[in-house]
Amino acid sequence: MNKLNKYHTLIIAVAVGVGLLLGQISVIKSFSEYLIVPFLMVMLFGLFLNIPFTNLLSSFSNLKFISANLIINFLWTPICAYLLGLLLLQEHLSLWIGFVMLMVTPCTDWYLIFTGIAKGNTSLSTAVLPVNLILQLILLPVYLFLFFGKSGSVDTAILWESILLVLLAPFLIAQLIKYWSAKLRKTELMRKKVLPFFETAQIIFLALAIVAMFASQGEYLTKDLSVFYILLIPMLLFFLINFLVGCFASLLLKFNYKDSASLSLTTLARNSPIALAVSLTAFPNDPLICLVLVIGPLLELPILTLISQILLKIRKAYK
Repeated sequence: MNKLNKYHTLIIAVAVGVGLLLGQISVIKSFSEYLIVPFLMVMLFGLFLNIPFTNLLSSFSNLKFISANLIINFLWTPICAYLLGLLLLQEHLSLWIGFVMLMVTPCTDWYLIFTGIAKGNTSLSTAVLPVNLILQLILLPVYLFLFFGKSGSVDTAILWESILLVLLAPFLIAQLIKYWSAKLRKTELMRKKVLPFFETAQIIFLALAIVAMFASQGEYLTKDLSVFYILLIPMLLFFLINFLVGCFASLLLKFNYKDSASLSLTTLARNSPIALAVSLTAFPNDPLICLVLVIGPLLELPILTLISQILLKIRKAYK
């Protein structure tokens, strides 16, 4: 992971502030909304380009780890997120939907930084990354339909269209470029020039998308700052509960420290860019959903920093 990603929280916070300031200029506010999806698509292209799908089969070599990862991320976590929303966000349907979208998409990039900080098994975390990505792309619309289909807020057709547009297109283009680079024997160019550029550019294009979003829709935050406080409790509870679940699963399966730390971080870190890209196209008339997915990392990243330090303390107990 590149050094720029270490400042993920700061970059997002600055992008929000710049977007709010630019939103005061009517000309910028009027056209900025048309830049959000293109910026996110370029960001996702860079993300998909850097994901090592060659590790897909090797991820299943550690069956205990992959099983725990899949059960927690794709069975337990959606249920937990929905129930927390039912308990604490029932009166705020848009925030509830955004909260669930954030929590059912496991992180696929900078969570590796925290795994490294916590001295976890980064190679194992990297190996399960493609599985987590593929499953969240398939299951995100399924979760939304199951949990909110009857609310009238989720249009399944538009949801699938948004996934095809903002997720599948960048994914397929990235895979075609990798395929043709191998065919044309340009793998060295890809490894040394193209992949490092897009790895760094991911956070830049995400920041540009957030700037454009807040320039066009930032008034929803400035008009109602309570959104941040409404989300605070359910998010804190989610991370606390899932951290304890990960620790319990590690004890039950008798993982060593490195695998235990990796399981905690692969089941805690969330993938706001993918959820944001889908929400912007699937829910264009409900900016509060998108707002949750921008606020989420501002709360999540400091929590992951704290958890990585807690894991280092726990590490001493394994020695």
